[in-house]
Amino acid sequence: MSDGAISQDEIDALLSGVNMDGVSGNSDPSAGAAIDTAILGKFASQLKDPLAENLNTMTGSAFTAGGPVVEAVNRDQLLAKLPEMVVAVMADFSNALRGDHLYILTPELALKLSELMNKEQNAELDDMALSVVSEVVSKHTSNEIMELDKTGKLPGLACNPAEAVHVPKAMVRIPQNTFALFSYPLTLSGQVYTLWEAVSSDVSTGIVRALGGGTETSTGTLSAADMAAMGNLARPMQNTSAGNTGVSMTQSAMNIPNVQALQFPNLQGGPTTAQQGNIGLIMDVFMEMTVELGRTKKQIKDILGMGEGTIIELDKLAGEPVDILVNHKPIAKGEVVVIDENFGVRVTEILSPMERVNTLH
Repeated sequence: MSDGAISQDEIDALLSGVNMDGVSGNSDPSAGAAIDTAILGKFASQLKDPLAENLNTMTGSAFTAGGPVVEAVNRDQLLAKLPEMVVAVMADFSNALRGDHLYILTPELALKLSELMNKEQNAELDDMALSVVSEVVSKHTSNEIMELDKTGKLPGLACNPAEAVHVPKAMVRIPQNTFALFSYPLTLSGQVYTLWEAVSSDVSTGIVRALGGGTETSTGTLSAADMAAMGNLARPMQNTSAGNTGVSMTQSAMNIPNVQALQFPNLQGGPTTAQQGNIGLIMDVFMEMTVELGRTKKQIKDILGMGEGTIIELDKLAGEPVDILVNHKPIAKGEVVVIDENFGVRVTEILSPMERVNTLH
């Protein structure tokens, strides 16, 4: 007889959204569909070199990416591969494909990326480190979207902004039922790390079809085109022949209109896939970034009278955020920090697009 308490296994199951009888609380119509890991494996192989190049560009190091492995797994099989604590990054597909899209890193890999990109030793898994990880996987996701966009079968494909968390593995929102797991081995200075990417079964199936694999299966539901065709076939045409009061079908009734599904534009903010592809052409262009502590106005006689030891009072209060400018245009605010013996600025606020537009006037 139960004493009313729940076990740790029950807590883990509740956190992951899985019923204790092993059946997902969400019904997935593609749960029983086989995932074509061969086609997904070829797709992953095309992305491994760009992944290493992005890491090396962003960290200034020499990562190498080994041959990725793609397999169809379930929640328990993935959990068995992971350490107790992980860094998970959600980047769900939100347009053209919809479903769970998850990256998982070991804390060691997340810390290494943070140390290399922020140029600091003994980094901690704080918000700054998690934002670094989100930036890394966002770049990889952009490469995936650009490759899939080349197929022309997923117009407007997009992902939600990446969000990284450092949590116990049991708290990660892992895709339900069987899903595709991409494993990218990454090597740096003899140390091997793994970047895992989990994609829900319905999204995996959509990717396979876009790449030319898989088969369309009937769901038993009439499409818009089917319904229009049936309506035309069922519409009788009055026979105008003398003495004939019946009805007959004419050839014009067989002219089935070309009915297509309505495509709504993506209402989410952020650049479209085409814009992401175009901006990639200028990603290596250098821009001047400056930090402005404050401003003041002085008469010429005061400026000419300046000497060593003169104190200039600015219009900023002590502790007030400083302005971060790119090509002399404000884009963010931050706070001054000291890294080893150098000054730095930690970004605390990114100006909204409206605020940035206003600075142009």
